[in-house]
Amino acid sequence: MPATTVPTLVDLRDLRIDNALALLNQAGTLSLPPLSESPTNYLQSVVNGLCELSLRDPLTGLGNRRHFLSAMEREIDRVARSGEQALLLILDIDHFKKVNDTYGHHAGDQILQSVASCLLDCVRPMDTVARFGGEEFAIILPNCQNAFGALVAERIRESVAATVTTVAPTVNVQVTVSIGGAYAPQWVRSTTAIWTERADQQLYHAKTQGRNRVCQASQPDSIVTAEEKNLLFGHLSVSDPAWIQISAGDASSNATEIVVDPTKMRGPRRKRREPPTPDPKVSS
Repeated sequence: MPATTVPTLVDLRDLRIDNALALLNQAGTLSLPPLSESPTNYLQSVVNGLCELSLRDPLTGLGNRRHFLSAMEREIDRVARSGEQALLLILDIDHFKKVNDTYGHHAGDQILQSVASCLLDCVRPMDTVARFGGEEFAIILPNCQNAFGALVAERIRESVAATVTTVAPTVNVQVTVSIGGAYAPQWVRSTTAIWTERADQQLYHAKTQGRNRVCQASQPDSIVTAEEKNLLFGHLSVSDPAWIQISAGDASSNATEIVVDPTKMRGPRRKRREPPTPDPKVSS
């Protein structure tokens, strides 16, 4: 019987973590435990801190694109399992280049921070807010009814438009945002690309219709009936939600094309009930 190999303990003095510690100190969001108490806990805290930094936008403190795409994947999986509604909002600051050209990039950074703070004030703790890139932000609103989603988007638009940002002692700036929204198809295994494309199309409509407005796609119609859902969903294992998939053919349409994957179906087949054999002893 081969001897058990004892793992080699890592000596922290052999690790080059100066740059990692400098990043954590610069962020100022993490306090490391004393190294003398537990080197393992100390190293784990460094790793946790770096993971947290990798998912955050350094300017606004919101989640970054990596974090948001991961949250979208989880929400798509949840909607496919539960059938609950989930809304994706994509926001773009109107004429942001003009702000940078007129007041400078430092003023532009202040505007981004101001908009980010405004977004956090307009949503629930359960919602996910991220800086998606440049002057673009994105929000996931889980368990969000159609009428409620429209109200939230409009509240965000009005709140941003009413926010005054002081970029210099005598200079105040106000900006507006255009918002596009789209719901994740219910009982459907969609993709982040399809969901994002549908919201982007609505954002494009908001931009072309004059900016500073909300355009939101209606909830896609699911062609899965309640009876079909019970028959199909009842045979699924807990770990395998991908029983139907959305076709990527037309992401702009509200109609949902369902593709059933028979390999995902589980459960024993029911035995066919044979009619009872008549008893010859019983007279007619």
